[in-house]
Amino acid sequence: MSLPHAILTALLERPSSGLELTRRFDRSIGYFWSATHQQIYRELGKLEGAGYIRALPTERPARGQKKSYEVLPAGREELARWTSAPQDPKPWRDALFVRLRASAVVGTTTGVEDDLRRHLSLHQRQLAEYEEIEKRDFGPGRDTAQDRLQHLILRAGIDLETVWTQWLASALEEFGRLPEDGGREEEPEREQPES
Repeated sequence: MSLPHAILTALLERPSSGLELTRRFDRSIGYFWSATHQQIYRELGKLEGAGYIRALPTERPARGQKKSYEVLPAGREELARWTSAPQDPKPWRDALFVRLRASAVVGTTTGVEDDLRRHLSLHQRQLAEYEEIEKRDFGPGRDTAQDRLQHLILRAGIDLETVWTQWLASALEEFGRLPEDGGREEEPEREQPES
């Protein structure tokens, strides 16, 4: 996914100013593709320069007035091209797993268990938020193709957060069974083959 395509999608849903886009990213798109307001404004300039969007005309140009943007036909074509192109999944990276592996190697769990608890709390809150959005926005009567696709995205978030909370709870159970010092257990010496 790329930021220009996320912005084109948001602007096709509703023409917006940079500030409105930033707020929309914070409330919805930001759940799966985050961007700062500086990144959004910078990308708006690039998209306008490429002929994909344009600033909507205003009745009275005023200094400091926020510009709203809309997608031009070339922007719609670019978004259609991008959505139909194959794309491989991105490798998944998370420092938490490297930290767990490092803990196993160095023989200390100091701080890791507390961080697992913190991660669990964060994922539980995110899951509750997604479930609340589902109740609020996807009740009976929300069955258009757009509704169903947007609900599919939300379901992915719910499922991922469910997996995270289950895995973190399981990891914390495993930490409860570790030796008190969290130290590395000595491996038995292996016999060296004769040469």
